Amino acid sequence: MSTTAETARAARPPVEEPLVSGGRDIAYVTETVAAIVEKPRPPRAWYIAFGVSAMLAGLLFAMIGYLFLEGTGVWGLNIPVGWGFDITNFVFWVGIGHAGTLISAILFLFRQKWRTSINRFAEAMTIFAVVCAGLFPAIHVGRPWVEFWMFPLPNNLGAWPNFRSPLLWDVFAVTTYMLVSLLFWYMGMIPDLATLRDRATGKIRRVVYALFSLGWRGSNRQWHRYERAYLLLAGLATPLVLSVHSVVSFDFASSQLPGWHTTIFPPYFVAGAIFGGFAMVLLLIVPARQWFGLKDLITMRHLENMTKILLATGSMVGYAYLIEFFVAWYSGNAVERFTFINRALGPYAWAYWIMITCNVIVPQFF
Repeated sequence: MSTTAETARAARPPVEEPLVSGGRDIAYVTETVAAIVEKPRPPRAWYIAFGVSAMLAGLLFAMIGYLFLEGTGVWGLNIPVGWGFDITNFVFWVGIGHAGTLISAILFLFRQKWRTSINRFAEAMTIFAVVCAGLFPAIHVGRPWVEFWMFPLPNNLGAWPNFRSPLLWDVFAVTTYMLVSLLFWYMGMIPDLATLRDRATGKIRRVVYALFSLGWRGSNRQWHRYERAYLLLAGLATPLVLSVHSVVSFDFASSQLPGWHTTIFPPYFVAGAIFGGFAMVLLLIVPARQWFGLKDLITMRHLENMTKILLATGSMVGYAYLIEFFVAWYSGNAVERFTFINRALGPYAWAYWIMITCNVIVPQFF
């Protein structure tokens, strides 16, 4: 009998940790989250963080002013075999923004309920990341005051965008991604804004929350319409996760430079974007759950699920690194072979192996 009981116990699937630990109910969730917003004054740490951020933002604008005085060459744009500072940052920030859409849209379509504790972090991060990403190509063009020429608008100069240019594809891809992400973020907050409206004590707060909650009352009809619209938005946003960074990769894949002219770039960039985006969400969530007392709402189950996605996407990126070397060898192109051998064993080998260590090896062990 004991053997049978032990066998049955071993065959029983493990019980998953609840999404909200400590036996907390919905009222506790509402009180905990709303209390962060309803505090009369932010904590002292917030002012310190804001001051540091303001100083860094001031340094950014000072450097942009120096750039306008000296020219875009200070970004290294005159080096034909390396990425300029602007395009490097553009790719980085667009990639960081991918986690928000993936958590909000794709995990929603797969009915992954654990996303609800972290999707606001990811969606807000996506908005700010895309704004940061748009800053660099806006300056890169050299004449930001005529950027409207990149859009197909009738004008008296007869200038028309070159639709065969990947840079123009970036304009439409990133603009669409920004609009859909902003709409997705705002629509998800409508019931939350209505809750804050009902709890507001000041007149100004109540009016502002009422304005942005769009008359939400939580009726069955409203929830039915809301869930249908949210599902439709998720279906529209999901292709953007794959298409936006694929289009960004075309900036390099469509060039003739050795090491860049390859068809592996679109999936390679998408996997790397999701990898970097989830890493940034973790970087924000881990201290936030400590500072704001959210450990019962953002549990170890959430962190473990996110690290599993990090492990999977890190493995994909590592596979892409290997395939790049294989394609260079299999192509029989001596220039391609030299490019990749020089990347791993040349003067910048230290940077290459740091990248391999951080992106591929470390996620496998930690």
